[in-house]
Amino acid sequence: MPSTHTNLHYHFVFSTKDRIRLIRPEWKERLHAYMGGIMKNLDCVPLAVGGTSDHVHLLVGLKPTHRIDYIIRDIKADSSVLVKTEFENKFTWQKGYGAFTVSPTGVDAVRRYVLNQEDHHNRKTFQEEYVELLNMSKTPYDEKYLW
Repeated sequence: MPSTHTNLHYHFVFSTKDRIRLIRPEWKERLHAYMGGIMKNLDCVPLAVGGTSDHVHLLVGLKPTHRIDYIIRDIKADSSVLVKTEFENKFTWQKGYGAFTVSPTGVDAVRRYVLNQEDHHNRKTFQEEYVELLNMSKTPYDEKYLW
């Protein structure tokens, strides 16, 4: 085969350090847009950015040459600089993250899920949601290392 074809989508999730509610409604949209710009600068395809006051969800298309750990590292580092310099100088992201593959047929449903986080979290905490994502994706974990 003379060419390569990929269709790689990921759903990333990470929270503020200790899940402290630092992301304020008055600048949340700016943060989300900025994160989309970071992804574009990393040659990713941002499909959706959403979240609440203590965490974010990113739906992103990646190339096979991307390293997930580098992508997450750069998104967290660059967005932290924005938040610390313009909004909240005590801001820090958690160290870890969740990364879940998304099938092409699931992209639209995950996009809706990411963009409707505020409504979703009227019924469920971040911790409940995250454990549900781990279980649904059959991702192994040890509960003593989750939080």
